[in-house]
Amino acid sequence: MHTSAPQTASAAPLLSARALTKSYGATYALAGVDIDLRPGEAVAIMGASGSGKTTLLHVLAGIIAPDSGTVALETRAGLRLVHELPDSERSRLRREEFGFVFQQGLLLPELTAVENVALPLMLTGHARAEAQEHAARWLATLGLAGMENRRIGQLSGGQAQRVAIARAQATGARVVFADEPTGALDSATSVDVMTALLNATLDQGHALVVVTHDPRVAARCTRTVRLSDGKVVADETATAAAR
Repeated sequence: MHTSAPQTASAAPLLSARALTKSYGATYALAGVDIDLRPGEAVAIMGASGSGKTTLLHVLAGIIAPDSGTVALETRAGLRLVHELPDSERSRLRREEFGFVFQQGLLLPELTAVENVALPLMLTGHARAEAQEHAARWLATLGLAGMENRRIGQLSGGQAQRVAIARAQATGARVVFADEPTGALDSATSVDVMTALLNATLDQGHALVVVTHDPRVAARCTRTVRLSDGKVVADETATAAAR
């Protein structure tokens, strides 16, 4: 493990959100949230249950639309206003520009590790052989060489999360969203998986958003954004984030 001070403060944001609101009935999950995410930055989103963490992640990723506010993404093809896009275009962004790692991985158990990682590439038009070759390289990078043809049930929890990380990276996603990615793992495995996630994302100059309850996970990120009642109550930049 090594430490590095964040070098992203002057970079233009990859993802920028302003005045986000989202309510469910009379309850505001988001009540005017502003947040920027820059290349090479890992941002931990923390707060008590019900504070709006997962809703914020879903709005930033275009999974749900905000009631009001803006979400702007700098894509390979230029600036896109995520909040204004139709469902089909937001789905395309999630396939091509965003990657996802969830607590339980949400991998397809009937597929092998390499097939799980190759699937997003095939959905964007890559041939099966090309997609699987690229997927195998990512699995090897994440320490899973020789396990390409194992089904998810034949892997440990930490190995399965590495498959999920490889899947999130395979399309070249510029922003990776992780929702409690270490929540189901023991302490030692959690450290290994978080190291893999940080290295795989930040070493490419991409950005990472991590929803977590674990202060040890947050301490390894370059910034921690704390939510309470749908509002940002703190945005703290680490002096030296530990990879």
